[in-house]
Amino acid sequence: MATGLSTWTIDPVHSSVEFSLDYMGFSTYRTGFRALEGTLAFDPARPAASSVNASIPVASVDVTNDRLMSRLMDGDLLGGRDHPTITFTSTRVEALDPAHWKVTGDLTIHGVARPIVLDTHYLGQAQHPFSKKMSAAFRAETTIDRRDFGVTWNAAMDAGGAYLGERVQISLTILAARQE
Repeated sequence: MATGLSTWTIDPVHSSVEFSLDYMGFSTYRTGFRALEGTLAFDPARPAASSVNASIPVASVDVTNDRLMSRLMDGDLLGGRDHPTITFTSTRVEALDPAHWKVTGDLTIHGVARPIVLDTHYLGQAQHPFSKKMSAAFRAETTIDRRDFGVTWNAAMDAGGAYLGERVQISLTILAARQE
């Protein structure tokens, strides 16, 4: 296992960002983003010294319907036309135990930055069999209120209730390679 603070690059092929929210009051809509990039300064022995910066192109949202894709780029939804990137910059890492951390940082969606906390699990590290680089894995989750980020569109259902839920669950699986 590598020790000492070092720089790690997120592997976009083996990492994922998924989100879900209530849909029509009785279902769940799940999707994610196909692109992610970023770097970590990371030392498993000193998590509090660690940090992360990541970005996601809004246009990489994984939808197969052209009409929905176009609609998501509008200003009252993800706003990708005016704000093409979602970013996260950590401000603090708190170790609850050696493999469970709270990563606090600023999430910017739709041009609006808000503090969030990622409930993060460090899954370990090993040498990648092909690249021969040391790789580390993480899983993280949080829940946000989309309205806090200016994602405000909604519609009333005929039977009552809202078309889209306000709470958005975000789940990340990250594989990062140490830079030599």
